[in-house]
Amino acid sequence: MSNSTTAEVKAGNRVIAWFTPQLPLARVAVFRVIVYIFVIIDVLTISADVIPHGWTPELYQPLWLARFLHIPPVSVLGAQILLAAIIVFSLLAAAGILQRISGWAVAITFGLWMFYTQGYGYVAHDHMALVIAVVVLPTVGIARFRDVGATSAKAGWALRVVQISVVLTYFYSVVMKWIASGNITHWANGAVIIWALMRRGAEWSKPFLEMPGLLIAGQWATLVFEFLSPIVLFFKGKWLYGAVIFFMLFHLMTYIALGIHFLPTVICWAAFLPLEKLVPKRFAATR
Repeated sequence: MSNSTTAEVKAGNRVIAWFTPQLPLARVAVFRVIVYIFVIIDVLTISADVIPHGWTPELYQPLWLARFLHIPPVSVLGAQILLAAIIVFSLLAAAGILQRISGWAVAITFGLWMFYTQGYGYVAHDHMALVIAVVVLPTVGIARFRDVGATSAKAGWALRVVQISVVLTYFYSVVMKWIASGNITHWANGAVIIWALMRRGAEWSKPFLEMPGLLIAGQWATLVFEFLSPIVLFFKGKWLYGAVIFFMLFHLMTYIALGIHFLPTVICWAAFLPLEKLVPKRFAATR
């Protein structure tokens, strides 16, 4: 084998190792509880419009994938059954009961729910990471809280995919701003934040309307950190924790100022954290 071929093999191995790091199964077990409990909260609050959509099937505008899969409009009864199924399967998956079966059941039912909530004229990109999380979690297989000392490449791959989907949520936001505006500087130098504050801003944020220069600077700053968000995938230790805290503070600020919470994405930032440390030592078993 030539030196160049050997180097290519080593480089390929490093890429594979990056996509499939050996991570504790307990981390997946904890992340699974966070995700599946939040799925229940989501369908009951954030995306609770599917049942009302059942009254207006004529307004259904299926997404491309829904058209490809020939998913018909949902009825009121169908939406109610779907909601019940999501809650039951999510509870089973969160409890670690029939992990593969309940996990795939959540992936299918919650995926359908997303098609119906997004298929009526508005597509919310804040759910992308959450949808991907429920799809990849069942691929890990059995993951228990006591598996703190047991690592798995499957666990690493699933969490890595969620991490990638989280940062791409921000990166794609920049891409769409660019496409929609035609020139990214038009968006950055525009009145986007001013319009948002006028439309839905909290009372305490209204004085900022008199500071257009500061708001434009904020728009440029938003573009920069959204564009650079993929570098978080390569952070470790304090740099990683600092990046997570930064994005959490950003979402907290937008929620307090504009009422925009982005919770489905915020929850998935947990995929970057050593969640196995939350498992009490009496439940952990080194294997």
